Order: sequence, then structure tokens, then C-alpha cells
Amino acid sequence: MARPDSPGAAETRSDVQQRLDRAFNPRTVAVVGDKRAMGYLWLRSMSTFQGKLYSVQIDPDEIPGIEELGVPNFASLLDIPDEIDYVVCAVPRQVSPRVVADCIEKGVGAVTLFTSGFAETETEEGIRLQEEIGQMARQAGLLLIGPNCMGIYNRRLGLRHSWEQPAGDAGNVGFISQSGTHCINFSLVGDRHGIRCSKNVSFGNAVVLDAADYLEYLADDAETEVIGIYMEGAQDTRRFFRALRETARVKPVVVWKGGVTAAGARAIYSHTAALATAPAVWDAAMRQAGAVQAESLDETIDAVKALVYCKPGSGYRMGLIAMTGGQSVVITDDFEREGLEVPLLTAASYEKLSQFFNIIGGSYRNPLDSGGTIGWGLLPQNLEKLLGVLDEDETVDAIAMEVGAGFLARRMRENPGILDALLDTMTAHRERSQKPFIAIAHPGHLEDVSAMIRSRLLERGIPPFASFQAGARALRRAIDYWRFREGLD
Repeated sequence: MARPDSPGAAETRSDVQQRLDRAFNPRTVAVVGDKRAMGYLWLRSMSTFQGKLYSVQIDPDEIPGIEELGVPNFASLLDIPDEIDYVVCAVPRQVSPRVVADCIEKGVGAVTLFTSGFAETETEEGIRLQEEIGQMARQAGLLLIGPNCMGIYNRRLGLRHSWEQPAGDAGNVGFISQSGTHCINFSLVGDRHGIRCSKNVSFGNAVVLDAADYLEYLADDAETEVIGIYMEGAQDTRRFFRALRETARVKPVVVWKGGVTAAGARAIYSHTAALATAPAVWDAAMRQAGAVQAESLDETIDAVKALVYCKPGSGYRMGLIAMTGGQSVVITDDFEREGLEVPLLTAASYEKLSQFFNIIGGSYRNPLDSGGTIGWGLLPQNLEKLLGVLDEDETVDAIAMEVGAGFLARRMRENPGILDALLDTMTAHRERSQKPFIAIAHPGHLEDVSAMIRSRLLERGIPPFASFQAGARALRRAIDYWRFREGLD
């Protein structure tokens, strides 16, 4: 059942999810109050929307600019000669009750209140207006998203918060965020890391719909395979933890918690009027629910990337491939620090390695100091053998490989075939092996080459990370999740 202050307390979860589905997959959208001063933020962002788009604007000075965008404008939401599935409201806070009333009369599916200045201001007027619009929406069964938020992003439909967000193709990662900035950044930065969003929502003050509503929706969404969350605090913490626990049993959920320090907790309330949860309580609840915890946008993206691209694995024992001796020491330290083991290989593996491994300037104990053995990229057949040995070794559960751009960067720039051969070998390994496999491509003195390597790895479905520590941490989090799913911890 929905929580007491959610839309229609007597409604079932199925009822709310069906109505949310109309909001996340609208056929018609209306933007109320978009302004030239903001560059017609919403109408320009929605230019890729695959359904019908309408504007509601009464200022005669704004209408010519809106018409130049090719969007039909109306003086009232009620004048639009079409059913409206989703509304974005960008009016001053004192006008918002009127817009909410029109949404109710029009039978709108859901409305996002981009408008801010409500309870987060801790002013009498802001609190009063938030209570007013919340009560109106709940009594009428209107799904109200926000206020003080960016609302819904559906990449496939081109329903966007920002004109920079990708549009037109499908994704498989959902993101739920109390912050509009983090919601947009996840979609933009995540895309550069091969993370394609299915459905995102920025929900701000959560006066009607809270994180649990969106979590339950994405748990049932066929497009969404992995879920990320940025949370500051839930209106109903117990319900959120329950929804999180149920969702994590079927899909990975990565949770980035904001406001974990005393000062951060104070900042939470002025941002979204949310109440902080004690860190110890939060951590314990996350572990019990089986959620993957992250501490920043970068860590959230890395954890999601490992969950999306790595095959499921529940073992902590690593087979490591480094390019040089110094790197082989550091990669071992970083993976061990994250609680991953770097064991000796079996005698059978050492026998196989002894037949081709170049021990001059190299070592094959584990990690494999293998730059000379693979000819700095010129002997991909030896890399194939190395990967085969680690794949067959019963003491190895997962594999991480450094793709060294330091010594190879200029050579790869001048001869792209070197990278192509390495990628072909790594791709063939990924396809035949059932063990999780990641790559490390550090930033280097020729960062354009390092960035190119990371991009090419993603094209092949191999998750790259910018440091040993980042790769180890992301892989450990993914393994912990699959252990939870298997009931091992």
C-alpha cells in the first residue's frame, strides 16, 4: 500500500506504478511558464521529445520567441485541445497552486514543479504553499513531482532536463535523485563511461512522491537493469528501506548518500527540506538491504559501470596483469586494500607460463608483470595465452588488466593497429570467460590517447577505470552485491 501521505492512500502499489508509467512514457507534454531569460530551458531541452509538445505562456513578450521554436502556445493549460500526460511547471511559487489546480481539472497524469522557494527556505510562506499544493495533489490523485526539482528524463523518448542530454536511443540504467544537478550530471558523465540511462527522475522536496515510489517503479521497469540513487533523506525512511531491500533482491541498486557530515546534514534541509538519517543507522540499513554504497558521483558511476559490464561473480580472488614491475606492486596493493585477494596461482598455471613468459624484466607470480611478454602490444598472441591461463586457474575468480598507455601512448597514436590487436584479444577473452573482467587505463602524458583507449574499451563491452584503486573499489562493490544475491554474506 502507498504511505498515508502519498497520492490516494487507498491506492495499491500497482495503481501508483501504472500512473507513474504514464508520466515516464508520456505522449503529450506541456511546459508552463518557460522564459526567454532562461533561454527557454525546457522547450529547447524538449525539442527532441518524440510526442506532442505544448507551451502555456500568458506574457505577450514571450510568445514570439516560443513560436520561433515551433511550439504551439496557449494562454491556459485548459485551452490545449489534447489530453496532457505530463506537465513541467516553471512559474513563480505563488502561482503554482493555480497551475496545480489546472492540472487537476485537465486530468494531467503528473506535474513536475521546477519552481523552488518552498519548505526548503524555512519561511512561513514557503511552507504554507508547499502544504497547499501537496494537499491539493493528494486529494485529487495528481502525481506531483517535487517541488524544487528537474523531474523526468526518458532518453529513449527525448524527454530531457537539459539540451545536452543524449536522446533517441534506449538505456538500461535508472537514476533517482533529490538533486537536479546530480541527476543531470549522472546522465552526462555517465554517458562518457558507457552508462546509458533508461529513466531518471529528480524529485526535490518530495511533497507527494518520495524515493520509494520511484524505486518501486524502476524495480518493475523492464528497460531498467541497474538503479542508481542520490539520497539526502527520505520522508518515510522505513518505507524507503523496505523498498530498497525488495528491489535489491532483483536488481542492483547503487546508493550515494549526501549529508553524511554534521555540516552536510545542515545543508540537506536548506536544499530539499529533507531530514538527515544518522550515518550508523543508514550504513546498517544499507548493508541489510543489499545496496551498493558510494560516496561520490565518480564512485557511483564506477560501481554502476562494473555492474553493467562485468559478468556476475562472487569470488574475491584476483588474477592481475600489469605492464611493468612498479605497476605490478601498486596494483597488488590497491586491490588488496579493497579486500580483494591476490593469491599464488596453481602449479599447473606456472608450468604453462614458464613455456612462453619473458622473465627478463618481468615476473609471473601474480600479478603478471607482462609488458615484455606481450611485446608492449606487438605480441597479442601471448596476451591471449596469459588470459587463458588466468581463466583456467581455479584460484582466480576475477581478472583485472592494466592497458598501459605510458610507454605505448605515442606508438598507439602512430600505429592504431597495436591497440586494435590488444582489443580483439581482450574482447575474445571477455566473450568466452565467465569471470568478471575489467581494464585499467590511467590518465597519461598523452591524455587524448588514454581517453581514446577507454572509449574503445567501452565499445567492446570492457569496463575501463582510470586508476587501480577505482577499478578495485568498483569491482569489490559489484562482487559484494552478487554475494548478497547468492546469500553468501
